Amino acid sequence: MFPNSSKSLVADFSGEKIKQQNKKLNIAPAPAREARSQPLTVAQGVVKMLENLGVQYAFGVSGGAIAPIWASLEKSSIGVFHFRHESGAAFAAVESHFASDRPVAVFATTGPGITNILTGLFAARWEGAKVIFLSPSTSAPQRGRWACQETSAYTTPIGDLFTSGKLFHYATSLESAEELPEVYRRLTLGLTRPGGFVANLNIATAIQSSLLKAPLPQANFLGAMATASEMAIARCAELLSSDSFAIWVGFGARKAAKEIRQLAEVTGAAVMSSARGKGIFPEDHPQFVGVTGFGGHASVLAYMQVQRPQRILVLGTRLGEFTSFWSPAMVPEQGFIHVDIDPEVPGVAYPEAKTFSIQSDVGAFVKALLKHFPNSRDREMAVTLPQDECTAIEPRLQGPVRPEVLMEAIQEVVVEGSDALVMAEPGNSFAWAIHQLRFSESGRYRTSTGFGSMGHFVVGVVGAAVGSDRKVVAIVGDGAMLMNSEVSTAVKYRIPAIWIVLNDASYNMCEQGMALLGFEGVDTKIPQADFVAIARGMGADGTRVTREFDLKSALEKAMASTGPFVIDVIIDASRPAPIGSRIKSLISQGSTEFKGALSPCNQ
Repeated sequence: MFPNSSKSLVADFSGEKIKQQNKKLNIAPAPAREARSQPLTVAQGVVKMLENLGVQYAFGVSGGAIAPIWASLEKSSIGVFHFRHESGAAFAAVESHFASDRPVAVFATTGPGITNILTGLFAARWEGAKVIFLSPSTSAPQRGRWACQETSAYTTPIGDLFTSGKLFHYATSLESAEELPEVYRRLTLGLTRPGGFVANLNIATAIQSSLLKAPLPQANFLGAMATASEMAIARCAELLSSDSFAIWVGFGARKAAKEIRQLAEVTGAAVMSSARGKGIFPEDHPQFVGVTGFGGHASVLAYMQVQRPQRILVLGTRLGEFTSFWSPAMVPEQGFIHVDIDPEVPGVAYPEAKTFSIQSDVGAFVKALLKHFPNSRDREMAVTLPQDECTAIEPRLQGPVRPEVLMEAIQEVVVEGSDALVMAEPGNSFAWAIHQLRFSESGRYRTSTGFGSMGHFVVGVVGAAVGSDRKVVAIVGDGAMLMNSEVSTAVKYRIPAIWIVLNDASYNMCEQGMALLGFEGVDTKIPQADFVAIARGMGADGTRVTREFDLKSALEKAMASTGPFVIDVIIDASRPAPIGSRIKSLISQGSTEFKGALSPCNQ
């Protein structure tokens, strides 16, 4: 665990573990608190509510308008992490949730604090995280009078920020202490619902300090797991038994890895995964044909062309652009059986395809489906399935580092040599990682191919390390590292995050992509930064790699470090990243340089 700025240690449910960590860190135990004899303020009630809901961490940036809540958080069992930028706090909260499977709180002050955090909150919504945003607003007497960072109906689009809709599953503005019990009930219901839940509890500063007139009620709700009817499951089993089928696995199936493997091995079905679903089904398994979509593998299309199944069982993926590129080649003759917790997902990506829709938790569905198949393999694979092959590349003595060689070193030292979490930043970083890294277990890899915000994982690595209490490695680009890193935050809390920076002095995905699209003369260059010097200037450690033979030793040094560590890798920018499928998709959408009759758009 990691020490907190105002408490002896970030909250943990094992008191003995806290004592041992405090002793190790030479931190004196906090003095016992006196029992409360006075009524709780709204701020204190909100924090108590968060504790009861299982919130263990709160990330944010402070300010005067949020002061009562901030102070109450600091005096609670919740670990408070003060970040350098609000969006960083929100991205970290997303990854902390996925690493810990707990809801996470974020907080910011009025005005720019709220607007800064929005990108990270949109990422939370797209990724399916459970995040509660504590936001302030200007108190009623000061509204409309140009208060400092005023946040009110006079200055702010309240309807978009503080009400339920496309960003927040639940949002409300608290106008009195009497509303808190109902807010508590709704948050409890939201957090027990399947899938993600992003909420905004907006409380004017004056309301935060007002007193609760009655104690908070107990809000006890058991989450109801969405399951399909036995009739629907029996029909699925009948369809899958009648013809050959494959399984397409996405991030939404991450908690059903064991059952999915059992289903595949019982039926002999080929398995493919989305980029976010890497590792849910072992990538070294003989029935795994590859990753689909962006950065994916040619072996998938080879399988669909030569051994096309009659049906595909889709588990927990929306089949969006980066997962499928809406390619007709991925549509089986008899269509999809699409299982998702969200009833609005099946049929959207491929509206023209025959789709049998099932609303269910993936794990519950697969467990029920397995009852319709024998306990031993009832069909053997008639032919060997195509699989993507990685050819080892010999390191060279001189010259910048080729990204392929870097990925090979990460595979050996980090993926196979440790239990560290690995995450890849949008850009060439995740193109290379998706294409080359191989995971044999679920929960080891994270990326974002939906919202895909640049800067997500340069700060998400901090939240994931907090939430998982283990080493986390982020593969990022130099542009992202300059945009939004939280190395300073990691230094403050002694968080063992590792950044591997692909330093090619450019927005290289943009540079390569623009060239492939036919656009010329576009400036994507960045003055080459010394990320080791920057890291050391903030109190972290690091090393720069300019030769391929030095990669493994640098990675081993980083993995052995006990604090934040930056590996600055000078990358050969001329190596083409595996982004061809994305370029083809953009061309199909009309994103090419206009060249008259020769343009693909005009043919």
